[in-house]
Amino acid sequence: MTTFGFTAREAALLRRLTPEWRIQKFLDDTTYDGAGAACRSPRRVLRERTAQCLDGALCAAAALRLQGHPPLIMDLEADRDDDHVVAIFRRNGHWGAIARSNYSGLRFREPVFRTLRELALSYFEHYFNLRRQKSLRRYSVPVDLSRFDDRQWMTSDADQWEIGAHLVHVRHFALLTPAMQRDLGPVDRRLFDAGKLGRQMRGPASLDGMRNTARKRRTGGSS
Repeated sequence: MTTFGFTAREAALLRRLTPEWRIQKFLDDTTYDGAGAACRSPRRVLRERTAQCLDGALCAAAALRLQGHPPLIMDLEADRDDDHVVAIFRRNGHWGAIARSNYSGLRFREPVFRTLRELALSYFEHYFNLRRQKSLRRYSVPVDLSRFDDRQWMTSDADQWEIGAHLVHVRHFALLTPAMQRDLGPVDRRLFDAGKLGRQMRGPASLDGMRNTARKRRTGGSS
């Protein structure tokens, strides 16, 4: 049984996080890296017990891989807001997700969604900026992290920012038409307050800042 470069102890810990909600609980128990100061490999997340959006998704994908799933992540792209990355998995033909987030509604999803579009839309009402604007707009194709195996993404001590940069360039699908966007109302105050429960301030050296810069270079525009 391969451990993908993890020690036997590390691999055993990740394999024990089953069913999938136990992976989510492990991530929720880590310290949230509000500054986005690093993009840790799963080994570093295990060691440092600290994670932000992307390295949380990488850690979840590694755990899923050790449990027999392909290591898949999906990018959620927003306007006037940070993007979000989730690890995705299928059970009984339906999709679920695991994520480390600064917002309470952008985390675990049970595997009850027939398509990735359905899964992405389940985040819509909970995905908002501090102006109470609903900001989720697009979702990506699944990205199989095995493409980064030659970079030892699961066990390296180096930051894994290149994975975030790769997500900028993969295909994304629109969730809303322009007419839908024009008619959006503000987020209900109660949902807004509940979503911010436990929120920590983010710093400038975040994954989203790096990806927004890459997106500007790709499109020639600004966010």
